[in-house]
Amino acid sequence: MVPDALIPWLRDSDPALRWQVERDLLHEPPQVWEATRARVATEGFGARLLALQDPDGQWAGGAFFPAGFDFADPAVTQDNAQPWTATTWTLNTLREWGLDASALRGTADLLAKNSRWEYDDLPYWGGEVDCCINAWTLENGLWLGADVSRLPGWFVEHQLPDGGWNCEWVEGATRSSFHSTLNSLKGLLAYDSATGGGEEAVRAARRSGEEYLLRRGLFRRLSTGEPVAPWVDRFAYPFRWFYSVLNAADYFRRASLLDGTPPDPRMAEAIGLVRAARRPDGTWTQAGRLPGTVWFEVDVPAGEPSKWLTLYGTRVLDWWDTHARQAP
Repeated sequence: MVPDALIPWLRDSDPALRWQVERDLLHEPPQVWEATRARVATEGFGARLLALQDPDGQWAGGAFFPAGFDFADPAVTQDNAQPWTATTWTLNTLREWGLDASALRGTADLLAKNSRWEYDDLPYWGGEVDCCINAWTLENGLWLGADVSRLPGWFVEHQLPDGGWNCEWVEGATRSSFHSTLNSLKGLLAYDSATGGGEEAVRAARRSGEEYLLRRGLFRRLSTGEPVAPWVDRFAYPFRWFYSVLNAADYFRRASLLDGTPPDPRMAEAIGLVRAARRPDGTWTQAGRLPGTVWFEVDVPAGEPSKWLTLYGTRVLDWWDTHARQAP
């Protein structure tokens, strides 16, 4: 549970964060958090992003990268400084903040007409070859009411033999990536949520992808048992495309709530990493945001206590500990 001393600090937040605190940590009645959620479209972060939308429905003039982006710029390629201002990243953010789709009425049609992927000039709602991009397109399309009907089957067709996905499959990768697998799973979970279970093959693909991560305890190599990388317990908000055990654990929390299933005990060690990162005052510290151009900052600098990470960390532990207390 969130310590009493943190409640005023968490409440003093942008509506995009506050409504989730009210619903998930404070368990306020729906009329309270729904009223706060409705303010995302008219106040603070959400309203600022909405005001930056181009007349053609895009943001920054591009699908995944801003218009005119220089892919050969060494300042970008050397530092992996992906810009976060283009259409897909902005839609991801607004969706994750709980913006009601009605605030973007007409956007799905505008993007179908005006937006093309930088890869092969493909139409926006058809997706492209990248697993993560297709997952976000699926989620955003379901949210906005676009036709993304081909994408669930795409994940079935492109699942790797080990059960996960890798965005580098087009370059010949045959082993799954933690990052790609988690992002793909989020898209498939959104599909199952929107369709009440979806198709059996799609549901089986999601189960197989979850098993890929669970067999590895969410952070270990299957071959050696060693942590897959030092970034597994590096917690930074916004998550973007980046994997961490906190990001993964929050996915499994949402999947558990949708499926009506308890937490998988194979997550225990990963949950321990989340718990170990909590400071004595009950907060989690920002590890440092991914580099790259943003419209504006939505969280604190590295080293400071993050309200966003405290929301994610607290609700993951609440979910886990509640089931642990109820277990026989």
